[in-house]
Amino acid sequence: MASIFETREKPFMASILLLLGLLISGPEKSAAQSVGVCYGQIANDLPPSAQVIDLYKANGIERMRIFHPNSETLEALRGSNIELIIGVYNDDIENLANNATAANDWVQKNIKAYLPDVKFRYISVGNEIKPNDPMAPYVLLAMQNIHASLASEKIKVSTVIDMSLLGSSYPPSTGSFSDVATSYMNPIVAFLATTGAPLLANVYPYFSYISNTQTIDLNYALFSSPRVVVRDGNFEYQNLFAAIMDALYSALEKVGGANVGVVVSESGWPSAGGIAATVENAGTYSSNLIRYSKNGTPKRPGYLETYLFAMFDENQKGPEETERNFGLFFPNKQPKYPLSSFA
Repeated sequence: MASIFETREKPFMASILLLLGLLISGPEKSAAQSVGVCYGQIANDLPPSAQVIDLYKANGIERMRIFHPNSETLEALRGSNIELIIGVYNDDIENLANNATAANDWVQKNIKAYLPDVKFRYISVGNEIKPNDPMAPYVLLAMQNIHASLASEKIKVSTVIDMSLLGSSYPPSTGSFSDVATSYMNPIVAFLATTGAPLLANVYPYFSYISNTQTIDLNYALFSSPRVVVRDGNFEYQNLFAAIMDALYSALEKVGGANVGVVVSESGWPSAGGIAATVENAGTYSSNLIRYSKNGTPKRPGYLETYLFAMFDENQKGPEETERNFGLFFPNKQPKYPLSSFA
């Protein structure tokens, strides 16, 4: 089993410790402020789940996100103390919304059957559903039914959005949901505020950068800008990630979610297959995000719960080549990034 802290190239050791010293920055480190990693499984060459869990543990990765229930993964997680976000298949949402018994059965089969051995943190009902998607009207109802089925379990129920729901994002203080997204998000945000659950958000400065390379500086997207790039009232921004997050916080405030937290359920940078998709940039982004998550944003300083995407390259994703190249590890469990990338 390969630990990301191990290498034959000893001169590079300090660099890799900077990256995923990450997930364990000393004996006082706890899951309360650790960075998680998404465990995507759209591939035909990944190691068995038990080996994956061992790889998480070997590297001190204390939080995981999986995108749907997987019995092999859930069994392997028993007793691991890894905290988990578990997703609901988008295709299951309508049934879970319309049938409270189905929601209860889902919770019994995929959650309660593994308690207390698996440490569930959040259940995400839907991944990047758009307001005009056919299943959009069912998301809140499914969230409510699953929440009710959990009874006294201290597991929060939420949904995952992407930043396409923002109608305005620049400057960050003007952040707001688009008109169609506002009607979709209003009741969801009210539910989150009532239950104390955070909104889960996939945040990718990479995609913002490649869609506007003429005006967005690469260093700004990689957390590497030596200067303030955006000034917005009293807030100053040296990285695009913080600007996106604060635009989302502003949008939440406008729909009654001033007290709703946000968990970054995915963020990463591809190492191949597209514009600026290099091993060096991927390593730089990941290591900088890990450090930055400890401090939060100008608008909301403090620890920001964050999940890197992803544990492995996934060879069956697409259609873009970059989609197959977000992994921290190769499927053979070897760390992808040459350690010199983090020097």
